[in-house]
Amino acid sequence: MTSRAPISVRALARQVHLWLGLSLGVLFAVVGLTGSILVVYTALDDALHPEISLSGAAAPPCWEHVLQTARATYPDKKGPWRFEVTGRGGDIPARYYAPPERAGRAFAPMMVWFSADGARVLRKDYWGEYAVTWIYDLHHRLLVGEVGARILGWSGIAMLVLLLSGLVAWWPRPGTLGKALRIKRNASPIRRLYDAHKLVGLASMGLLVLLTATGVLLAMPKDCLMMLRPVLGSASPSPKIAQSVAFRPEARISVDRAVAIAHGALPCADLVWIETPAVDHGTYRLRMRQNGDPSPRFPHSFVWVSPDSGRVLAITDARQANPHDRVLNWIHPLHDGSAGGLPGRVLALIVGLAPGQLLLVGVVRWRRRQQR
Repeated sequence: MTSRAPISVRALARQVHLWLGLSLGVLFAVVGLTGSILVVYTALDDALHPEISLSGAAAPPCWEHVLQTARATYPDKKGPWRFEVTGRGGDIPARYYAPPERAGRAFAPMMVWFSADGARVLRKDYWGEYAVTWIYDLHHRLLVGEVGARILGWSGIAMLVLLLSGLVAWWPRPGTLGKALRIKRNASPIRRLYDAHKLVGLASMGLLVLLTATGVLLAMPKDCLMMLRPVLGSASPSPKIAQSVAFRPEARISVDRAVAIAHGALPCADLVWIETPAVDHGTYRLRMRQNGDPSPRFPHSFVWVSPDSGRVLAITDARQANPHDRVLNWIHPLHDGSAGGLPGRVLALIVGLAPGQLLLVGVVRWRRRQQR
């Protein structure tokens, strides 16, 4: 009686790669495609809505005027408003979180775009109810909230195994690297399909691993960071600020005054977001970008300002972050490529298309092999 020879590591890797590809390939392709779209989602949304003019003053003449327009246009929205300081001129994007007409939804802020002078509303919509935000929710949560995030998180771990098993299955024996990298132009169709799959896989491997790993961290941050706590330590304690302190509405300092105070607190930082207090309680929170912050649109330095006295209540400076927070600050900019500026975003866009190509070529080659 003869015993079966043990399966080799390479053969096992091929089987793992095949069946993970057939089972997760479509999900991987969808996540990659939607991720590529999200690299340019703000520009795409502007192109889809010509009613938003991108020309005009570099900044509104008065941020207080923008807030007053928001309060007058939507008198039932008495909570905080959040204005984006794009620095590009033209429209002023704003968000009102947890509008009462969208109660019960986990995340559905009212999105408003004001004219460059802050005097009128150009457009109003709700997150998740227009194209690019629908794509955003599909990419991050499969349109099913926290359940979708966990599905993507665990699937992302399996996708990492898919990528690494493909690398192991290809890995050349000593002295054969040149042969393993060679593209045979006059080979059979099946061989050409293999070469195409190999070429795209090797070219995109490093960035796909990075994008997938950071995606897992974004989908399950608490679980992942808890496992990394022995190495990174704990997060910095949040500033102790009484967010619900009441004040007389007539005593509130203007938005522009709060902005000036924030610039005085972090003089070398650029203002990116302005969060106002509610009508009669809360604080100003100014989100600022310091040199070296990896995220241009969602930086990690903050200044909290008292709405009646103008006193600086707290400051979070990203340059003083501990190792835990530094890693956390890099995850999203690495995931969308923004940490690398325009070249990084272009690379992220291109690499996001790779899973779809790998799936298509891999399935066609597998089917042809089955037919043979």
